[in-house]
Amino acid sequence: MEFLQPQTWVEALQLKAAYPHAVPIQGGTDVMVELNFDRYRPEYLLDLTRVGELAEWAPGNGRIWLGAGVTYTRVQGELGGWLPGLAMASRTVGSPQIRNRGTVGGNLGAASPAGDAHPPLLAAYAQVEVESVRGTRLIPADEFYTGVKRNALEPDELIKAVLVTPPTGPQQFCKIGTRNAMVIAVAAFSLALHPDRQAVGTGIGSAGPTPRRALAAEEFLAQALTAGGLWESRGDLPESTTRRFADLVTKAAAPIDDVRGSARYRVHALSVMARRALSWAWREFQRT
Repeated sequence: MEFLQPQTWVEALQLKAAYPHAVPIQGGTDVMVELNFDRYRPEYLLDLTRVGELAEWAPGNGRIWLGAGVTYTRVQGELGGWLPGLAMASRTVGSPQIRNRGTVGGNLGAASPAGDAHPPLLAAYAQVEVESVRGTRLIPADEFYTGVKRNALEPDELIKAVLVTPPTGPQQFCKIGTRNAMVIAVAAFSLALHPDRQAVGTGIGSAGPTPRRALAAEEFLAQALTAGGLWESRGDLPESTTRRFADLVTKAAAPIDDVRGSARYRVHALSVMARRALSWAWREFQRT
């Protein structure tokens, strides 16, 4: 195995073009597990840890530009005011040591259905900025995941950043696992309210072959809030609205039975998390 270690982003793109099968590595929290268990042995590893701009983030033009190398610890500590849903999810990732190394960009690259960063990025309508020597393109998060641990990257492309316009309403993230800490999600759910556009964002994790939005649930809730004048009045949500929203969230899932939980349990867990996330977010919205 050959180790490629670019010093700049330009050099990283050039190496990826020259060695399209090179596997990028940043924190190593996913790649090293695969290597240690001998699940695959790539010919080249492309180490991105010395590319400084990937470890930066900045607000600009109403959006957050989040470099692919920013760790979960920094997201949790520095971005909670802008992206509380992503910060909540970051807090649940592994141990402090894992959060100090793992990155949102790495989570995207691995494209695991159980990745904790995916649901809040989906709910916030995030875009993934990818680049190659051929140029840059932006991929909506809900188009980025193409299959189990597969993504929309071309062989010569690398993830540079995530672009997120912070939702103007509350955000929530819920996760259930086989224990309280250091656990892969049995199911996860994220919600973001976008009152400026009278819209709702959702994200489902670990309950399908890919992370996904619950589009019918989003449309139903947004229309119900608009029809009831609740975006303006911030009145109480009817219980029937909350229940219907949760039902539609579960219908968007396609879970399986595995060692962490049954499909039936995942559906039940999603229903509970959807109701709770909506209740928490709406109460927060009423207070603002």
